[in-house]
Amino acid sequence: MTQMDTAQASAPNRRPKAAADGLVARVLLAFLATAGLFYVNIMPALVDGLVTGLDFSKRDAGLVGSLNVYGAALGAFAIVLVVKRLAWRRAAYAMLLTLLALDALSILVTTPMALMALRFVHGVVGGALVGVGFAVIARASDPDKTFGMLLLVQFGLGGLGVMYLPRLVPEYGTAVLFLSLIAFTLVTLAMVPFLDDYPVARPHAEQDSAAGIEKRPLALTLAALFLFQGANMGLYAYILPLAEAAGLGTEFTSRTLGQAAWVGILGSGLVVLFSVRFGRTWPLLLAIGLTAVGTWGLHLSEREWVFWLANVGIGVTWAFVIPYLLGMAAAFDRHGQMAALGGFASKMGLASGPMVAALLVGEGNYTLLINLAVGALLLCIAVMLPPARRLDRR
Repeated sequence: MTQMDTAQASAPNRRPKAAADGLVARVLLAFLATAGLFYVNIMPALVDGLVTGLDFSKRDAGLVGSLNVYGAALGAFAIVLVVKRLAWRRAAYAMLLTLLALDALSILVTTPMALMALRFVHGVVGGALVGVGFAVIARASDPDKTFGMLLLVQFGLGGLGVMYLPRLVPEYGTAVLFLSLIAFTLVTLAMVPFLDDYPVARPHAEQDSAAGIEKRPLALTLAALFLFQGANMGLYAYILPLAEAAGLGTEFTSRTLGQAAWVGILGSGLVVLFSVRFGRTWPLLLAIGLTAVGTWGLHLSEREWVFWLANVGIGVTWAFVIPYLLGMAAAFDRHGQMAALGGFASKMGLASGPMVAALLVGEGNYTLLINLAVGALLLCIAVMLPPARRLDRR
């Protein structure tokens, strides 16, 4: 067994810790950075479950999910300001326990406005936790690989969620949605003690000032994250009703989404395997372009094989692109602030996509939704290219 896979203890009476840059640590960090936002990975099940289980309108159900992620964006932005000075482990414990309480309370709420408010608060806490996780990831070596592991965890477990939760809601009610979030949080809570300390790097002042933060390429990277996440999540939140409108059955759609998430693991696995061996520009150009093609293919959703292929393709490219874009944000500083800011931009996209979709979809205007998503993806390519080329030259 290599050092990557072995646990180590820094003192005889202390709990063993995973090697800071090892594979086990990357898995634990992936869970930490996912716990506050895992509901995004089951968003179709959440939106559909609120419609079928609590008789929410499609608009209200979409707004519950959207406000949850807007709260996460606010929490992620707030944590950027303090993450360098934060005792991250104690903060993680406090946030995880708060998430448990808020998810448990969500089971008891059955009115749209009250649930929107509660999930917004949940989002603030969860977004701050994800920002902490991103900052810690940036302090380890090869953050691209850890972000790849992050997507692997999200897509693998998210695939289970979208495959089985829609079938369980009619029998057990919406409680099953929030109980799945509670279970994930409890698992993460048990993992935190085994992480290393990951102190903030303290380079010499002259090195700090010389390196600085390149604002323009960073801004373009954040814009690319926003556009990519918004385009994908706007459609993903409504993929179940879109499939229903196309005449596809719930069982086929749920199975397709689960398979898409699991096959999507290949995308994050490629990031873990290759990191930046082939640079960032061409891999991102190819992957985002294929995402746009797959998204356009949803116009033909009435054909089962097209719907399946489009979702599986998007699953792979989604899991491939996000680690690279988050890694680009992390590359601009080693304190973790820019990684946390990347998390903020990502969450703003994840929230804005369903928000725009909720306002536009009406009783089923999915053609407009697909066209807007394709346009956002093409714009994402345009703003991604300059920072990716800059980092490749570096």
